[in-house]
Amino acid sequence: MERTDKRYSSYITVLQEELMPAMGCTEPIAIAYAAAMARKILERKPDRVVVEASENIIKNVKSVVVPNTGRLKGIEAAAAAGIVAGDADKVLEVISDVSEAEKNSIAQYLNEAEIKVVKSESNLIFDLLVNVFYGDECASVQISHYHTNIVKVTKNNETVLHNTHCDDLSTDQSTDRSFMKVEDIIDFAETVEIDDVREVLQRQIDFNTAIAEEGINNDWGANVGSTILKAWGSDDVKVRAKAMAAAGSDARMSGCELPVIIVSGSGNQGLTASLPVIEYAKEINADQDKLYRALLIANLVTIHQKTGIGRLSAYCGAISAGVGAGAGITWICGGGFKEVAHTIVNALAIVSGIICDGAKPSCAGKIAAAVEAGILGYHMYKNGQQFYGGEGIIVKGVENTIRNVGRLGSIGMRETDKEIIRIMMGE
Repeated sequence: MERTDKRYSSYITVLQEELMPAMGCTEPIAIAYAAAMARKILERKPDRVVVEASENIIKNVKSVVVPNTGRLKGIEAAAAAGIVAGDADKVLEVISDVSEAEKNSIAQYLNEAEIKVVKSESNLIFDLLVNVFYGDECASVQISHYHTNIVKVTKNNETVLHNTHCDDLSTDQSTDRSFMKVEDIIDFAETVEIDDVREVLQRQIDFNTAIAEEGINNDWGANVGSTILKAWGSDDVKVRAKAMAAAGSDARMSGCELPVIIVSGSGNQGLTASLPVIEYAKEINADQDKLYRALLIANLVTIHQKTGIGRLSAYCGAISAGVGAGAGITWICGGGFKEVAHTIVNALAIVSGIICDGAKPSCAGKIAAAVEAGILGYHMYKNGQQFYGGEGIIVKGVENTIRNVGRLGSIGMRETDKEIIRIMMGE
């Protein structure tokens, strides 16, 4: 693919938009970001806060530890952290630099301020409105569709910023992803000038490896990653690939204060798409150039799948990323388009339908299962085995199968998502 090809620049833009640093689970961090921005607009610490959040955001924040808060959980803690110690200019690293004194202040603020959480009345799957008050003064910040997309800001009921697309239900990200195809992704990965992607990919390698090693070496969450190594040993690259991805999630879901590079708005997906590929690159002594190209395939295949599903769904996003990792592993082990396409279809046939019931320690177990499916999908085709069109949701052609999964995740599991939320809220 030539640099002059419009698709080339579009893939570069997608990578720059998607592979962002974030510290902590992205939904509570989005709340902290909105709260920090609202305080900045108000120009003082509010004494009253009302957070309006869509049900999917409530689901994803309920059970996860907010980093740099002294292991506090929930929407109220995320909002308090952003207000007390957040730096809105750091976006998804908004609470990456919090002193011990500020951690104590967050807890104190939670006890003293009135913080109320209500369900959003909008029809958006991802919608967040943080309203802050001090006496007669007020300010608000609304984020919709994805984690950094501020669509409206007000101060004292006067609009400071208004994005006219905030009510467009189809707006999922800044750049249209409909041009993406698996065959083109491989062409782009094989021909891209590495200097155009080196910085963003090396940062993914560095950040995600660091938090995975932290998860392996220390006590985080349910310790899924280290349990995998204890149970099956570290000699097999397939085991290490699953363990490292799970360990990164172990640490992240339990409040580890190390950043990750996210994919499709999710740190867990960023970890799942990248770490197994990194492990396989080490195993076969692949050079850095080949690792970068394999990571491009893993990341972009993940993003391609999630485009049809949407940012938040009852469909577990780790599945898309595990399939993406399988695609990257297939390529780095010598596969081309045909091998990658069959790996994707095989893996989707195995694990599509695992539910998302919010961010929490069990995400690490789902990540391990997703990576296992991605690797199995590759080995099936390598050994002359595959699933065929007409079997379940699988149809002939990788793009057609990806479309079916998008339909399943965005439409078919809509009522499932509502029921999951009702169960989680005790209704």
